[in-house]
Amino acid sequence: MPDKMHVKLTVNGEAQEFLAEPRELLIYALRERLNLTGPHVGCDTSHCGACTVIVDGKTVKSCTLFVAQANGAEITTIEGLGSPDDLSPLQRAFREHHGLQCGFCTPGMITRATKLLEENPTPTEEEVRFGMAGNLCRCTGYQNIVKSILAAAAEINAAKEAAE
Repeated sequence: MPDKMHVKLTVNGEAQEFLAEPRELLIYALRERLNLTGPHVGCDTSHCGACTVIVDGKTVKSCTLFVAQANGAEITTIEGLGSPDDLSPLQRAFREHHGLQCGFCTPGMITRATKLLEENPTPTEEEVRFGMAGNLCRCTGYQNIVKSILAAAAEINAAKEAAE
């Protein structure tokens, strides 16, 4: 059995430390060690995006990253983007525009969409579809997901304009 290593992460703004095998996947460390069950294990092959998290400012499919590779990183999961009492604009838009059906892919979709809107605050429908191509949904036709992301972008941009 491989030696365990001391892992230090900052997850959703909180310092976390634990022992883990270097080959343990980040998704399992998040779910099983830290009880962050928002990111889902969907395919274990990096195709679906249900496990998407933000690692040092970039969206990453956490089933493709060893915990050893994430050591020292700052990680944001869906739990760090909002709460039931204080939804993020994307979470609100997904609810209001029916951007989810069963909800299994939703945490990964919202996490990826968060970075997409940071990278491109005023995307076109085509840019949203391209930017979300690595996240799959088996229940919807994507139209309401795209509509939700565009609605959130409009809300975020309107709030920025109002603040200026």
